[in-house]
Amino acid sequence: MLPSRIRTLLWLFLSTPLPLIHGSPAFQIPLTSSLLSANDVNISVELFNDLEELSRIVDISYCVGVTGTGIQKPFLCASRCQDFPDFELIDTWNTGPFLSDSCGYIVLSHPPSPPRIIVAFRGTYSVANTIIDLSTVPQEYIPYPGDDDSEELNEIPDVRKSLRRRDINPDQAECTNCTVHAGFMTSWRHTRPHILPHLEKLIHDYPEYRMTLVGHSLGGAVAALASLDFHARGWNPQVTTFGEPRIGNQGLMHYIDKSFSDGSLTNITRNYRRVTHIDDPVPLLPLTEWGYQMHAGEVYISKPELSPEAQDVRYCEGDEDPECIAGAETHNESPRISSIEQGADIEGFKEWWNNTKGLLTVPARFRIWQLFFAHRDYFWRLGLCIPGGDPKDWYRKYPHDEEGEL
Repeated sequence: MLPSRIRTLLWLFLSTPLPLIHGSPAFQIPLTSSLLSANDVNISVELFNDLEELSRIVDISYCVGVTGTGIQKPFLCASRCQDFPDFELIDTWNTGPFLSDSCGYIVLSHPPSPPRIIVAFRGTYSVANTIIDLSTVPQEYIPYPGDDDSEELNEIPDVRKSLRRRDINPDQAECTNCTVHAGFMTSWRHTRPHILPHLEKLIHDYPEYRMTLVGHSLGGAVAALASLDFHARGWNPQVTTFGEPRIGNQGLMHYIDKSFSDGSLTNITRNYRRVTHIDDPVPLLPLTEWGYQMHAGEVYISKPELSPEAQDVRYCEGDEDPECIAGAETHNESPRISSIEQGADIEGFKEWWNNTKGLLTVPARFRIWQLFFAHRDYFWRLGLCIPGGDPKDWYRKYPHDEEGEL
């Protein structure tokens, strides 16, 4: 158990909305896709472009909720909505501002864009506080249809009427010795009644559209649990998560691998892409010491700063490839203080850090400070609902030490 003073500092640090650090976004160069894959390890340019687009789609989800300005029909927002003229907004949801919160939106992607039913799950600024909390214990994971009689669904008559049981493959429906993070499962259960009726209707009306799930941070964990539910219903979703935390034990990870495998349990990236970024602490949490494991499908961004090229992104083998984010588990490096302080000119940040860094004695592999950087830097800096995604406009709203504009 962490000392109470350190836990308090971590809570204050990790539950505070993240300021834009004076640095990398201002110098972010345009993404390019001119490089071909060097070998089978590196991803294709086609996949690179797909992941980059999905990062912008999930970034829009930060316009939903108490920290955002909203999304309006047909598909209008203060962020990157103008990038997607073929999108039709179906609905948004926001279950509340607590640790089990869930926010996001549902859109139809119409031709000439790829025909898709897209569900985007927003992250939360308090995700690290949620997964570090030692009072959160795993609970048994019961797959659909066994968990379909939950109180959340039964309280809404329209949901009870609209959701129809389908024939379920007994092998798919069985998850042996599976446990799941209780907080993440609660977030998904709070989300289900808000989105299932819409999806049932959309699947009926647009049977040729591909179900596509995308999530960042806590939203990645909720997307993972949603994907298992949808897969068991026969909806065959394609899933992409950015900075997804560990959600359960080895039994649950094997269940995910089996559900999305097309023959090889070591590579499920055709159906499930779990994108990680070097130094991001969230995919390493909760700890293996607490019984949590990663699942397959990892796509690893090895370039620390924005913006990556196709050559900086690679496939990973199996559940925990030591050449990818799992390799940080074996590194006992001291915290790179310079990486924290570099460019941190936001008023009050340096004073806070000078008073805190000596007390932040959690293991170096946590790299908690990277919640400001690596956890948000997935092709773009995620988590800002701002006009055109331009960090300059966001930065001007906040005090800083230097004169002039970026």
